[in-house]
Amino acid sequence: MKLTESFTLPSGRILKNRVLMAPMTNSSSHPNGDVTEEELVYYARRAKSGIGAIITACANVEPLGIGFPNAIAADTDERIPSLAKLASAIKDNGSVAILQIFHAGRMSNPDLLHGEQPVSASAVAAIRPDAVTPREMSGEEIEATIRAFGDATRRAIEAGFDGVEIHGANTYLIQQFFSPHSNRRTDKWGGDVKERMAFPLAVIESVKQAVREHAKSPFIIGYRLSPEEQEEPGITMEDTIKLVEVLAKQNVDYIHVSVGNFFTDSIRNKDDQETRVGLIQKTVGDQVPVIGVGALQTKGQVEKALDVVPLIALGHALIYDPDWFIKVQQGETPFDAIYRSKKEELDLPENLFNMVTNAPGWFKVED
Repeated sequence: MKLTESFTLPSGRILKNRVLMAPMTNSSSHPNGDVTEEELVYYARRAKSGIGAIITACANVEPLGIGFPNAIAADTDERIPSLAKLASAIKDNGSVAILQIFHAGRMSNPDLLHGEQPVSASAVAAIRPDAVTPREMSGEEIEATIRAFGDATRRAIEAGFDGVEIHGANTYLIQQFFSPHSNRRTDKWGGDVKERMAFPLAVIESVKQAVREHAKSPFIIGYRLSPEEQEEPGITMEDTIKLVEVLAKQNVDYIHVSVGNFFTDSIRNKDDQETRVGLIQKTVGDQVPVIGVGALQTKGQVEKALDVVPLIALGHALIYDPDWFIKVQQGETPFDAIYRSKKEELDLPENLFNMVTNAPGWFKVED
């Protein structure tokens, strides 16, 4: 099975197989951003299943960057002991540990920010119900946030993580700077598609500098992106092709393509039926590894995806069944839903279990 083959990333770090756990919000940390025992059990259980790497839920790099209640934080050195517990829970059980680092930007809300206004590239609200109009970041704030990504990377290194994933997807701050919808700036941080890459590239360089200065062994740097936006103006596939061509020259270890379904085509152009993951792989796959994700549930779907890209990430499948990887190797059928009767077998934090079972249509839930 291709999914059990090892894979060497450009940094030299070896993954023992081609399957990663996708980063998924669990809202199960302490209010200050420290991980809870429930989270450690959750990640340790999935590491024990034998998957190659675990990418954690996103950790905010600044207090204004928090996007979810009870989220993991990497915004101060006080969080390093907590992050070290998380890294150990994953690594001690056999998986490579990757901390996803991010800033929510305009996708945060004043309640999480203790009444402060969310920030973004420009003072443009997201197109969603009850969206708050953010405050445009000053040049000084932008530079400070870029440094914050480097500082969070240093903390990840000191905590014992094997790498970080820069979260440039899912409408958060890095994507907001790349998007013509949320970035209307006329200074060096805005402009045409090439000029809107300035912030993402500065973040990558800040992360790379931290790795050069602090890492004593190969350290993974990944970058996650969303290929398109539905907004007008919004990110087009043409924009993203230009971005990945530049990203492929940044010496990152992988590009992680965030889509709802691995085999999906354009969300902007019904006549464009080429899969987004496949198009990115065709464009830069010979230069940088591509990770595909999205609605991959069965062994057959995963093997079909691995015919397209070298690495895949599982999300829902590992919520449904922490032993997914073990079962597919043994010819067994993993759980294909969250079965309430099997709750104790899943090692899901209580907050996460309640989130996924009480949101209609998000996860398949059975008694």
